[in-house]
Amino acid sequence: PERVQKWISKCLERNQKHSKQISIAFMDDNALLQINKKFLSHDYLTDVITFDYSFGKEISSDIAISIERVRENASSQGSDFDEELRRVIIHGILHCCGYNDKTTQEKTLMTQKENECLEMFHVELNNKKNV
Repeated sequence: PERVQKWISKCLERNQKHSKQISIAFMDDNALLQINKKFLSHDYLTDVITFDYSFGKEISSDIAISIERVRENASSQGSDFDEELRRVIIHGILHCCGYNDKTTQEKTLMTQKENECLEMFHVELNNKKNV
């Protein structure tokens, strides 16, 4: 968790933001589906829902993540579970930085920003191994 917190902070800094309060809740598909229905009027499964309370450069957010969706996404994409989990976490964070994913162009930019942040995690991890 500490490494992830530092990584999120670095990703926020890259986007000229900083964390005020970010809460991440991990749950199953059904729990996230109920949130999706209640707060967004969406009746479908999703991997992450971000409630953004940010103001200016201060990021405040509640992020809800379905571990079942993350596991299924990782499996279907031939990806590592931990890497997919980091992608979903940073996806929620990037929404708070002003990035969206409604249009094809927005999705492309969001994926680019996710990849940049994921690379930052791996650079940091590799630097720690070399010390």
